[in-house]
Parts: sequence; C-alpha cells; structure tokens
Amino acid sequence: MEHEIRNRPSFAAIEVDLNQGESIMAEAGAMVAHTDGIAIRTDRGGGGLLKNLKRSVLGGESFFRNTFVAESPGSVTLAPPLPGDVVQYDLDGTLLVQSGSYLAATPEVNVDAKFGGGRTFFGGEGLFLLELTGTGPVFLSSYGAIEARDLEPGERFVVDTGHIVAFESDVNWDVTRVGGLKSTLFSGEGLVAEFEGPGRVWLQTRSQDAFLSWLIPQLPSTNDGN
Repeated sequence: MEHEIRNRPSFAAIEVDLNQGESIMAEAGAMVAHTDGIAIRTDRGGGGLLKNLKRSVLGGESFFRNTFVAESPGSVTLAPPLPGDVVQYDLDGTLLVQSGSYLAATPEVNVDAKFGGGRTFFGGEGLFLLELTGTGPVFLSSYGAIEARDLEPGERFVVDTGHIVAFESDVNWDVTRVGGLKSTLFSGEGLVAEFEGPGRVWLQTRSQDAFLSWLIPQLPSTNDGN
C-alpha cells in the first residue's frame, strides 16, 4: 500500500494505491473517487452492535464504515468534510483522537470510543475521545493545517481544547482553566489541555467552535411573523 497526500494544507485529500487483496477502512462519506477494480463493503465495523453504537453516539463518528477492497490493483481517493490538512501516522500501540479527526486506517486498526473522565466534559470536547489501537497506517484530518509537536520527558505544552487533533497515549494530559475565573469567562480562550511529555501531540491551526462563534452572529435573523 502506498499513498499520496495532495492539495495540502487547505484542501487536502489522500490517494491510496492498493495492491490486489489490500483494503482500507474509511468513515462514511469520505470517498471522493476510486478506480475500476475497487469494491466497497459497508458495515458496522468490528466489535458488535453496542461497541459501534458507542463509537457513533459517544465518539461522534459514523455508525457505518466503508471498507475499500482491491479486487485488482487500483486506488481510492479520500477527503475529510472540512477544509484542512491530512497526515499519516504509523500506529503501533494506542492513539487518542479528537472526534472528527479520524479519517481512515487499515483493517488491523481498531477504533473505539474511550471515556476520558470529567476533564473532557469540562474541556467542551465531550466525555469521549476515539481510541485507535493496533498496528498500521492511520490518516488524521483537521480543520486548518496540522502541526505536530514532539515533547521531551517532562516538557509541558498547552493547547486550546478546540485545536487538539490527536496525541499519543504515553502523553500525560489534563484540562484546566486559562488563568483565573475572569480569564476563563472573558479572555475568549475558555479551557485548555495541558500535555506533558514524552510523546507527540498534533494540533490544528483553526477551531470549528471559534469559526461558529464568529459565523453565527453574522447570519441574518428573521422577524416574528416573517
């Protein structure tokens, strides 16, 4: 399997070349195009009904997933729903991913929703993250460009919760307020995630929440009776 990421970082898409018998899983709706000889199989994914329901309802991902299987050598092009970047990561263990940033992976990678405790609730990202386990290539997407930060042992790094893409499971993390109560309420920053190395953290240069906070006041309102 080989891949090429094109049109980075604003409108990235990946073209995955599959040899006969190879396959790749992707979220429903991610396909842009594929060549002749690629079969699409749609199912709930592994793990049974309850596991996939948890991943969908609590992890924010689609209940169904598509598996693209090469019946003969070919390629499939995938893209995320939002304008942004795509990166590839060779998973060998566990990776925690923000809801919406998982795009695709090989079938050897298991995708589940993981309870993050009260800290994720107060972080505004929901009670669950996606937990990717196994071995194989994983493709992550973002809103805006993706930047990776490798943390040394004991090195601390603070990221706004709306800008988190993913982080390795060895990284220690917690969610806290920005300064005091006044800063939390009026600085426009809200809550942040504090990471401590060693390990890698990925962040996106744009935030969906920040964009919606700007966009919604610009939308025209209707008067009563119209």
